[in-house]
Amino acid sequence: MHDRHGWPGPPHPQIPPGPPPPHFPFPPPGTPGMDAAPRVRRGDVRAALLLLLGEGPRNGYQMIQDIETRSRGVWRPSPGSVYPALQQLEDEGLATGDDAGGSRSYRLTGQGREEAGRLLAETAPWDEVARTVPEDRHELRLLWGQLGEAFVHLARTADDAQVAKAKKLLRQTRKSVFQILAEDR
Repeated sequence: MHDRHGWPGPPHPQIPPGPPPPHFPFPPPGTPGMDAAPRVRRGDVRAALLLLLGEGPRNGYQMIQDIETRSRGVWRPSPGSVYPALQQLEDEGLATGDDAGGSRSYRLTGQGREEAGRLLAETAPWDEVARTVPEDRHELRLLWGQLGEAFVHLARTADDAQVAKAKKLLRQTRKSVFQILAEDR
């Protein structure tokens, strides 16, 4: 059996019929306190990139990571929003990009530094986006993301006995969460 790239590998398990599994690691839309996505305003990506580049040159991936860190994990812009915004900054003459070592690093021009300086007086976009998630839910979201990382690692490396233990734990955890929700408030 070959994988989708033509490399030999183990056969893929059959996917059982029925509805698709829930999207992991994000909760379904409308989950109270766990909005499917933080509220990002038009222009937030652009402003965040200008502010980060005002601190020094970075590549797109570094800026994505910086935004995620500064928003405490609430906002991780996609490459599909970051790279077009960087191209727009270049087109406007606010930033320049240099290819080096297989990565494109961006830095502000003089005009870009002026624009970033004007933005410093405003609340940083990552702080604005982080505020769209209630404060008491930040740690819950962080823990959910950490569980997702553990799940991905488990799915890739666990043996049959470990998978069986993880399934049992996940069933019990789900049951426990519903018990918490059923408690009187």
